[in-house]
This record gives sequence, C-alpha cells and structure tokens, in this order.
Amino acid sequence: MSAADPLTAAEPAATDDSAAAAAGRPEGGRRSDPGRRDRIIDACLDVIAEAGVAGTSHRRVAEAAGVPLGSMTYHFTGMNELLHEAFTRFGTAESDQFERRMAAASDAAAAAEAVVAIITQDVFDTQRDLVITHELYTLAARDPGFRDITNAWMARSRRALERHFDPTTARILDGLIEGLTIHRALDIEPHGRDVVVDAVRRITRG
Repeated sequence: MSAADPLTAAEPAATDDSAAAAAGRPEGGRRSDPGRRDRIIDACLDVIAEAGVAGTSHRRVAEAAGVPLGSMTYHFTGMNELLHEAFTRFGTAESDQFERRMAAASDAAAAAEAVVAIITQDVFDTQRDLVITHELYTLAARDPGFRDITNAWMARSRRALERHFDPTTARILDGLIEGLTIHRALDIEPHGRDVVVDAVRRITRG
C-alpha cells in the first residue's frame, strides 16, 4: 500500500475509537488522551526515517505510537494529512534551530561562523534527519501539496540569514548550506570543516 492510500480492508477504519469519534464521544468511551495526536505525529516521523514515505502506513504508525489503529482515522482524515503534519513539525524544528544560531551571532563574522556550524553540526546531524529531509524533498518534488512546507522552510532560513547579510548573499548562502550538507552526508569521502570555512568566507567576503 502506498503512503497516500486510505485504510484498506486489511486495516479496517471501523473500530471502537473511530465509532466513538463519529458519535462525538471520547475514544472508546474512555477519558481522552490529549497527547495521543502528538505521539502519532512523532511516530510517523520515526516510521518515515525507518521505512521511507512509501513504507509508511496507518498500521505501522499506530504500532509505533502504541495506539489503536482506529486512532489514525479519529485524528487524521488520511495519510496525506498525517504526512503533512509530520513534515511540518520536522521542518519547523529544523528552522527554529537555524534561527537560534543566526540570532545568537553578534556581527557578520560571527554569523559566518554560525553558517559553518549549521553545515557541519546542525543539518543532517543524524541519519534520521538526513532520511526525513530527503523524503520530504522527494515528496514535495512529486506532490505540490507539500511544497508549502519546503517553501516556508527556505523562507525562514533566508530571513534568518538576512539578519547579517544582504538578500542576495543570504540566498546564495542558503543554497550553499543545502548543497554542502548533502555532499557531506552522502559523499563516501566527505570533505573536512576547512572546505566549509573556505566556501563560506568566499561568499561572505564577496
């Protein structure tokens, strides 16, 4: 089953939880679990990191979150909504970290060092982040419905860079960050920090 498919016959939507939702009652007649929706979103990201978007299903996410299968249709209209929520949460967290780095820089020189740190320490810091990011890129390239996430992510990055650099330099640096992090993550012989420092200096010193 593809990630965008609805529940199939093997994954029945009619459960105690979903029936309760239709009746306007708490799931299964039990006290509501206010953290359940968040756990499902976080579990979705874990499943994406492990199996990719193509391997992400309602059943797999429910098992990872430790919730009944009916919770998937109770909280989300379908897999597309869940994927959108999960990728939005991931992109927002990454953007927040980016903004903290740039906001802490006191001048242009410190901002250049912050860019180096973003490339060498923050972006794709883990294999999980690498996989989730590239799964988002692939999905957004295929489905325009997800491009609002990537566009918002890029816009926030550029605004953070524009604290210290003109808009053109900020756009170039944003592209450099993207390209060098991918190279560092995927190259079988990744270059060292000195290459990153030199690249950032070449751009920021104009």
